Amino acid sequence: MIALSLAEIAAVVGGQTHDIPDPSVRVTGPVVRDSREVVPGSLFAAFVGERVDGHDFAPQVVEAGAVAVLASRPVGVPAIVVEDVQSALGALARHVVARLGATLVALTGSAGKTSTKDLIAQVLSTKAPTVFTPGSFNNEIGLPLTALTATEETRFLVLEMGARGIGHIRYLTGLTPPRIGVVLNVGSAHIGEFGGREQIAQAKGEIIEGLPEDGAAILNADDPLVRAMAPRTKAKVVLFGESAEADVRAENVRLTDTGQPSFRLHTPSGAADVTMRLYGEHHVSNALAAAAVAHELGMSAEEIATALSGAGSLSRWRMEVTERPDGVTIVNDAYNANPESMRAALRALVAMGKGRRTWAVLGKMAELGDEALAEHDAVGRLAVRLNVSKLVAVGGIEASWLQLGAYNEGSWGEESVHVSDAQAAIDLLRSELRPGDVVLVKASRSVGLEGVAAALLETGAEGEVAAR
Repeated sequence: MIALSLAEIAAVVGGQTHDIPDPSVRVTGPVVRDSREVVPGSLFAAFVGERVDGHDFAPQVVEAGAVAVLASRPVGVPAIVVEDVQSALGALARHVVARLGATLVALTGSAGKTSTKDLIAQVLSTKAPTVFTPGSFNNEIGLPLTALTATEETRFLVLEMGARGIGHIRYLTGLTPPRIGVVLNVGSAHIGEFGGREQIAQAKGEIIEGLPEDGAAILNADDPLVRAMAPRTKAKVVLFGESAEADVRAENVRLTDTGQPSFRLHTPSGAADVTMRLYGEHHVSNALAAAAVAHELGMSAEEIATALSGAGSLSRWRMEVTERPDGVTIVNDAYNANPESMRAALRALVAMGKGRRTWAVLGKMAELGDEALAEHDAVGRLAVRLNVSKLVAVGGIEASWLQLGAYNEGSWGEESVHVSDAQAAIDLLRSELRPGDVVLVKASRSVGLEGVAAALLETGAEGEVAAR
């Protein structure tokens, strides 16, 4: 964070100083909410959680070097006491962002937010110092904490914004007002909470409503609900996609033999070829969104293409591809799942597995509401249509719908199986995998299928795979 005195911070957040001998002492380190992340010069934000109260760690964090605690009550050590720590954190982020003068890029969408954010950050970092959201740190607490990591040297601030209801993104853009707003897509993620795709579109479009006239709204030309958001902003509208009407578009899209997308990138300033290190055709749309942002910030087509071709995955469990010593390839995409990302992952699996046996180890897609049965059934059927060699559906009733969809689509019998939990999936795969197989592991985060991928990689390292 930019250096601020405790007196300045107290004034910004409307707080009272307690047990602070010298209010001119400055915070020179990061603002953190996890006591394990405290370093000398930090400000520790004490949140009260369901199981842990951050105020209880106040003496510990000060001993570790924190300058003070941002708290909702006195804690016996230097503290700035406020009515609400979350609101104070947001006010501090708003103040710091306004002082920085960095260009703020905000993005949202039903699928691909984190991967696209990582791409934007990697492309822009080739031009100037860039700070960006770590992982999916995209809510009312994570977003201001990310913004507060920016310093005087930061030129680009790339923030992912999530929403679970109308007004959530409007609140986040009020904390960190973007100059460039990106909407990737409107899908089925959280449809059970929102009530329908139109409501999701209403929420996602909030990200462009407050853009300044000299800003840019980056919208997906291939998604009708996103494209229809254009009248909701006074900023310049830039369309990306494979549509001929897109300002930034891809032509000659194909997948390499290893499942990595290659295409000709067209921007208003020129064209260049891109071959990505990431896996799956769905990353083409993500790359085009990143390219549109970079173009608006002055990068040439050649610079953008070079940066996209060199960009990798920065966030865990998102199409992480690892080949075991015995030739089995594990694709760990277990961070989260929705119908759109499931379909994209299955297509990537098939592209990677040409001439090899392919396994789809899938679990529940959460928060689909009344659409849950139909969507799980459809994913199971798609696995059959794509000729995935074997589906392993893991978990409860949603997994049974996956397996039933596969069975009904192709009378799969032995080609699809429903197992009760992750351990049962591990046991099955350990007994049946053979060298050369490709295994996709994917489900909503709550299912915990990343443990399946980890166990299979440990098995490969130990050389305990059956070869038959």
